[in-house]
Amino acid sequence: MDYSGNVFLVGPMGVGKTTIGRALAERMKLDFFDSDQEIEAATGADIPWIFDVEGEQGFRQREVKMINLLSGRKNIVLATGGGAVLDKKNRKRLKKRGLVVYLRASIKQQIDRTARDRHRPLLQNGNPEQTIKDLMVVREPLYLEVADVVVDTNRRNPKSVSNEIIKQIKIHQQSSGS
Repeated sequence: MDYSGNVFLVGPMGVGKTTIGRALAERMKLDFFDSDQEIEAATGADIPWIFDVEGEQGFRQREVKMINLLSGRKNIVLATGGGAVLDKKNRKRLKKRGLVVYLRASIKQQIDRTARDRHRPLLQNGNPEQTIKDLMVVREPLYLEVADVVVDTNRRNPKSVSNEIIKQIKIHQQSSGS
């Protein structure tokens, strides 16, 4: 597959970007990175702490730098944070430097998968369901704008989703003449 060698996963929290990204990278024999995990490794602090100390804006600045660094590599699968698409620089870089896959899930699945996760600062507000709905109103158009491929993850395992992504990459290559 020659589509510049990079696959970037975007989508809301709870769709399985990290889990699916690992499975996909293994199947495609590519290196895997998760932008949030790389930010934590680089700062020595977890995401909730960064949000507490620097606010969302401080975190987003770190995210832009990390996505620039990671997306500049070759032959990788990159799982981005749910809000990475909010920044225009991120969207442009992802679109230019690889094939972007939007992993889509229902609001119910997002709620079910994030219900007990205390590692998601934006959901620590007493009404995570409404927060997820509000985030999707803003972010869904951006996910669709940047996506080359859209794959539904509802009630599907990582192997099934990664198989579909590989199939969609091949279809995308054929249609774009790559």
